[in-house]
Parts: sequence; C-alpha cells; structure tokens
Amino acid sequence: MYLWLVVIVVVAYLFCLKCIYYRHRRSLKHGIHALTKLETYGSDLNCLVVTAHPDDECMFFGPTIIRLVECNVNVHLLCLSEGNYYNRGAERRQELFNSCAKLGIPSSRITILNHKNLPDDPKAEWRVSLVSSIILKHLRAQTFHMALTFDGRGVSGHSNHVAIYKAVRHIASNHQLPNDCCLLSLVTVSLLRKYVSFLELPVSWLLPSVLCCIIGANGYRQCKAAMLCHRTQLVWFRYLYITFSRYMFVNTFQMIPRGPKVNQMY
Repeated sequence: MYLWLVVIVVVAYLFCLKCIYYRHRRSLKHGIHALTKLETYGSDLNCLVVTAHPDDECMFFGPTIIRLVECNVNVHLLCLSEGNYYNRGAERRQELFNSCAKLGIPSSRITILNHKNLPDDPKAEWRVSLVSSIILKHLRAQTFHMALTFDGRGVSGHSNHVAIYKAVRHIASNHQLPNDCCLLSLVTVSLLRKYVSFLELPVSWLLPSVLCCIIGANGYRQCKAAMLCHRTQLVWFRYLYITFSRYMFVNTFQMIPRGPKVNQMY
C-alpha cells in the first residue's frame, strides 16, 4: 500500500515538472518582451552575460544561455579573467571558446580579458571602479537590451563574482545606461536547494523572480557537454556538481535596481 502511494507521489511530481517545463517554454519570450519592452525578437535583441572566470558561463548561466539562444537572442559573453589561478590561463581561454560553441555563442561574441588588476583569485579584491568602467565601456560599445551577472552572494561566494555585482550595481546607480538596458542578477539559493538537481524546479517556478530559465533533458545534455569542455577544472567534485546542481537545469533572476547615485568607489 505504502509502496503504491510513493509511486503515485513520484509520478505526480514528475508530471508536475513536465507541465512546468512546457508552460515555461511558452511563456519565456513574453517574459523577455516585458523586461526589454521590445515589440520584436530575433536579431533585434542583444544580451550580455558578464562572468569572472572560464566555466562560469556553463556552471552557473548554462540554462539561461541555452534558452536565450533558442529564442533567437544574440547572446554575448564578457569574461573578466582568463582563470589563471593555477597558471593555466591559455588552456582555460580555449576551453571557454569550446564551451561557448556547445552553448551556442559564436567566438565573435566572446570577450575575454587578461587584466593585471583583475587576477583570478578568491582572495583578490577587484576594484569596483575598474570593473564598472570596463563593463560600462562594453555596454556602450554595442546596443544591449539585457545584461546578466551574479548577485551580491555570487552563487558560490567567490569574491570575484561579488565584485562584478557591486560594479554592475554601481553602474545602475550612477550612470545613464544606453537604451534602458535591463540589468539582472542570478539568484543565489540555499545549499539544500542548490544540490537537489531538477527536483528544485517547482520551488524556483513558484517563488517570485523577474526571469526564470528552465531546460529539459536535451538542454541538460548540452549544458553538461559545455561543462566537460573545461577539462582543467574536472576534479571529482565537479562531476558531483554536474549531476546534482540545480544551476544545471534552472536559473532565476532578480532586477538590479536603479537607485540614487552612489559616490563611494572601491
């Protein structure tokens, strides 16, 4: 009796996941339209993803990039370091290009920096003034309607991730962005939610967010293939991450508010 009850609950839950996924596929374009205030899609919509290191793009933003590409959005990537913490920056640079090819970002839309004041180091404090000037220059070089990056907790708590959020928050507070560019931050979730894989999907769907990007089995395989391109990073716990992290299946975003001018620079 109890076994049948468990089976029924599991089947019902999986059916719920499937319904959420298909409903999301129909609603994502409308969500993008509401955020960007555009009347058309396709080649008219440009999105910039700002990351700190090679592998951030698939490790944290994979579902978003895959879904935006499926919606014919022109996705660009700005990576602020080569990931040279273990002196393997040249290898990681090429791994990033290979990963982006799996995700659907052509090399012509990828910018990787190698700035001496932006080292790949969790102990390094990236100056907000420098990071914000670099990002703002990139945003002004082309018409971007959306820019996506980390939130104030940086998903993993990495100081380089957090520095990017502070820089984008500074831009939102102190500069007139071109074309009312929409700034979004990737929501950091609790450790429990982070490692329950696709089972966390209903929670992300129900909790308030301004943008939710969900992928199915095919999208997961694509995201996994991108992760496996980063061979220099494939230590044992990365395989656990690939299997159990909800960031391999779903991303949720909040708006980065435009507030009064902030004069403090770091």
